Amino acid sequence: QVQLVESGGGLVQPGGSLRLSCAASATIFSDSTMGWYRRAPGIRRHEWVASMTTAGTTHYRDSVEGRFTISRDNANNTVILQMNSLKPEDTAVYYCNVDPRNENYWGQGTQVTVSS
Repeated sequence: QVQLVESGGGLVQPGGSLRLSCAASATIFSDSTMGWYRRAPGIRRHEWVASMTTAGTTHYRDSVEGRFTISRDNANNTVILQMNSLKPEDTAVYYCNVDPRNENYWGQGTQVTVSS
């Protein structure tokens, strides 16, 4: 059974930082490109944010390029999203999943709120 468990969200002021973690099942982590997604208030679809291949290649959506950094902790089957210089428009529930996404894998996500 695939499990993806996100943590690390919270309330932060604009310009602040947060570090999100996703603990993934070993069955998918080692062989998969892993990604972070988010769903903003009132938006149904999960928006892709960043991904990292097993070889270490990273990709980011334009709006987070230079502010967010995705990484993998292969020893612990964990995907990390370091978020710096946060903006109010980054407010969303953040999820991890494989890339391309598998609709059966969504976890509970972790809420990120950027507000003064």
